[in-house]
Amino acid sequence: MTGLSDSFQRPINYLRISVTDRCNLRCVYCMPVSGVCPLSHDDILRYEEINTVAKAAAEMGIDKIRLTGGEPLVRAGLPELVGMLASIETIDDISLTTNGTLLAKYAAELKSAGLNRVNISLDSLKPERFQSITRSDSHLEDALEGIEAARGVGLEPVKLNTVVIPSVNDDEVLDFAAKTINEEWHVRFIELMPLTGETKTPQFVSASDMKKKIEKLGELEPCLPSVGNGPAKYFRLPDARGTIGFITPVSEHFCFNCNRLRLTADGKLRPCLLSDYEVDLKQPLRQGVSSEGLKKLIEEAVANKPLQHHMAEGQVPRQRPFSQVGG
Repeated sequence: MTGLSDSFQRPINYLRISVTDRCNLRCVYCMPVSGVCPLSHDDILRYEEINTVAKAAAEMGIDKIRLTGGEPLVRAGLPELVGMLASIETIDDISLTTNGTLLAKYAAELKSAGLNRVNISLDSLKPERFQSITRSDSHLEDALEGIEAARGVGLEPVKLNTVVIPSVNDDEVLDFAAKTINEEWHVRFIELMPLTGETKTPQFVSASDMKKKIEKLGELEPCLPSVGNGPAKYFRLPDARGTIGFITPVSEHFCFNCNRLRLTADGKLRPCLLSDYEVDLKQPLRQGVSSEGLKKLIEEAVANKPLQHHMAEGQVPRQRPFSQVGG
């Protein structure tokens, strides 16, 4: 194995793989009001193709993989892919980001296949608000059952991702934080980003404002995450069993230590979430590209990884909504 670094000497060891652009929810910050036209079956990478990319990337230094969507659990046979990836000797961590509504059904099978842990997106603890944010008829109870199922089979730590939306769910920050005290929840609050492909930059609640609210429950003490590859800064309330993390893409970007690449469901390798630049891997894969040829394409993407995003200047991705990028 050789190390993989970009032109700014940042080591790249983390690959996020979107297995589908489809989702059973339509979250307001993820999908445009007009919706998106789903990719056809032939446009999506086959599991064998994803595994080929993962093997090549692992030989270059990638050792952590996260499966995303859309909602990854709407794609049939996901445990099969997990098993393929788990058989790659140098991959030491396989995780999944999901909305949790289908997780109770698949948690045990995913764990058995080799999945290590899950992150679950959960933006409200109030049933009617949950339905409003997700623009769906899915029930909050399904997501809560998914959380318990993941814990029950050992997909831990289970992390809860909460996008804080001003005047929508920011009044629930305290409720989520309180869950970390006695229920051992690991909550990560995320600043709202303009990622639906729409031009207007939304207002957002900063992490510093969230902290001020949470400190009504007690002083936040910095702590280290038990496991993970993400950019969150972690804290713990007094005597809390769980943790509170803050992800600050808007108020305090973390590009300086970004270690990731993203593979879209249709086979484009993106070195930056907030850039439209991407390298096509699907066509070369279907034309029989060699392992060395595939590695050169991965190197090309890494070489074009920008120093940082330019969201403050209004430069955000226009070609794809968040639901098609994989987070």
